[in-house]
Parts: sequence; structure tokens; C-alpha cells
Amino acid sequence: MSTETKDSASAAVDRPGEGRLAHAPSDHPPVPRARVGVVLANLGTPDATDYWSMRRYLSEFLSDKRVVDYPSWKWQPLLQLIILARRPFKSGEAYRSIWNTEKDESPLLTTTREQTRKVAEGLAARYGEQVMVDFCMRYGNPSTDSVLKRMQAAGCEKILFFPLYPQYASPTTATANDQAFRTLMQLKWQPTLRTVPAYFEHPQYIEALAATVREAYEAAATPPEVLVASYHGVPKRFLMEGDPYHCQCQKTTRLLREALGWEGEAIQTAFQSQFGPEEWVGPQTVEHVAELARQGKKHIAVISPAFSADCVETLEEIEEEIRDAFIEAGGETFTYIPCLNDRDDHIAALLAVIENELAGWVSRQA
Repeated sequence: MSTETKDSASAAVDRPGEGRLAHAPSDHPPVPRARVGVVLANLGTPDATDYWSMRRYLSEFLSDKRVVDYPSWKWQPLLQLIILARRPFKSGEAYRSIWNTEKDESPLLTTTREQTRKVAEGLAARYGEQVMVDFCMRYGNPSTDSVLKRMQAAGCEKILFFPLYPQYASPTTATANDQAFRTLMQLKWQPTLRTVPAYFEHPQYIEALAATVREAYEAAATPPEVLVASYHGVPKRFLMEGDPYHCQCQKTTRLLREALGWEGEAIQTAFQSQFGPEEWVGPQTVEHVAELARQGKKHIAVISPAFSADCVETLEEIEEEIRDAFIEAGGETFTYIPCLNDRDDHIAALLAVIENELAGWVSRQA
């Protein structure tokens, strides 16, 4: 049984004559006991890898104005008639190469569920039954709308909404928050909602990243000469319009370098997942690793500090496309350092962030 189902099933209610309804008339409907909700929000996942599942997912994703902000009259005909006629086949192939066949779901869904379970256990140890924990996806299922409404129905009058993106970006953090507030617009009784800010500077997050690098380097038969920190890309225009993402990525790399005690060019920043005709922030990861190989750097490692869980952008794009570009350009060993996923030090960092943001809402158990 999932975390949310168990919590909903066991949620206590007050009836007339007891608890919050001690003075209510006899015909007053039952009211769930007040609780605090914590929602972990991630990007999303298709329900399956077939054409129509991929098309539904891509249509929702690429129709988001935070992701592609071109005028609808110009973008939607191109998207619906041309891009979505063929893109689902290519994307479906990419997802099939990484699909969790045992659970019949994407690795992102598997990992986010496990992260949620561990966070729920950590919060239960701190706060007992005061807190209900669940997760949602901005695109696909479980939807933000369904999860927030389920929490509200279970008595969550205060909800901490946590987009699992260490660095703030309009196409990730902002659109996740947008969707949460859209749900609140539909509710007669709105819960109080707090959103978690970017946490890329949190010492426990940086130390968890550093620990994965140390472990990978110690395990490597040939130590990498360069570590490439690859972040998902955004159009350069976003930076000029005030989105702090690029700056926060650069600072993440610097903080990681300082935590490792490295100097100079031992760690470099690049950006992946670019599409469309306009200029994006760079350098582009796939081109940068090939250039490193041509410069004589035969052994490199790649880490993805912007992703809280491995997904198609890391397991397929980095492990296949970007790796191939490096090897074809003359590279010899390519080490991909997995995302923090459900590592204990990552969960501890998330719990530290959550506990800080819950201040004033709940109190620790004695």
C-alpha cells in the first residue's frame, strides 16, 4: 500500500461532540483532524512508452508556457501537427532503454516513491502522526491536482510543497508551484501553502554531492582528469530576463569544488538537453566533452547536480548520447556519477530542508 493510501485510510476525523466539533450541532458533517502535509514534487513521467502515452506526456510538457513561452498561435500548430507526429517515437525509444520493467514504470517514478517513503519515515520519527507525506509529478501521474486534493480531504490544512530542484528555474520550480496554486484556486477551503526555495547552497546537499564524487573517484580504475557538472539547459534569454538558474548552477559547481578541496579546471560546468533555434546557456555538454577528448583529456566523469533523481536526461542522454560523443572524439573512460536519488545523506539533506521550512507549524515529539 502506498504512503498516501495508508495515511488517508487511517486519518482520524472529528464528529459532533468531539475534538474540533465539540460544540457543533448533531447534523454537522465529520471533519478530518487537522494535519500538516508535505508534498515532494518532481518533473514527471509518461505512464508507458507507447506512442499515445508518450504523446500525452509530451503534449502536456511542451504546452507549458514556462517550458516553451512562444505565442500559442505560433507554437501549438507546430507542436501538435509536426513535433508530436514523430517525437513520441524517438522519446518512447529513449524511455524503453531505461524503463523499470519489473515495476513497469520510469526510474524517476521508482526513485521518487522511495525518496518519499524515506522522508515519511524520517518525519514520522520527528513528528509522529502530525505530518502526512506524499509526492506528485508536474506532468503525468500522480498529478499535482490529485495529490493536493487528497491531502486536503485527509485534513491537511497546511501543506509544504517541495519542488525537488536544488536550483531555481522558471521551467522547473516555478511551473511546479504554478500547478499547486492552480489546484488551490479550485478549492472552497484552501489549505495554507508554503513552497520550498532553492536549496543548492545547503551544506548537507553539497556534502552529499561531494561524497558521491569521492566514492566514484576512489572506485575508478583510472582516476578522471576532469569532472563535468552537467545541468539541464535553459535559453540564454531566460538569464537576461532575470531567471537565477544559470548563476545558481555556477555557484553549485564552485561550492562543490570547494567541498572537494579542488582547484582550477578540475571541475567544469556545462548544460544539456537543448532544443530549438534560439541561443541557450552553455557550453553544451555533448560538445564540451568531445572537445575535452580532442584536447587530450582521455578520462572524465560527469555529475548532474540539478537532478534529484536519475531520469531519461541522465540515464539515456548522459549515459548514451554524451558518453558516445566523448568516446567518438577520442576519449577512453567515461564515468557517470549517479544522482543523489535515495541515498541516506541525500534524504538527510532533504529532511533538514523540510524541518527548517516546517518551523512554526509542527513541533518535535518528546
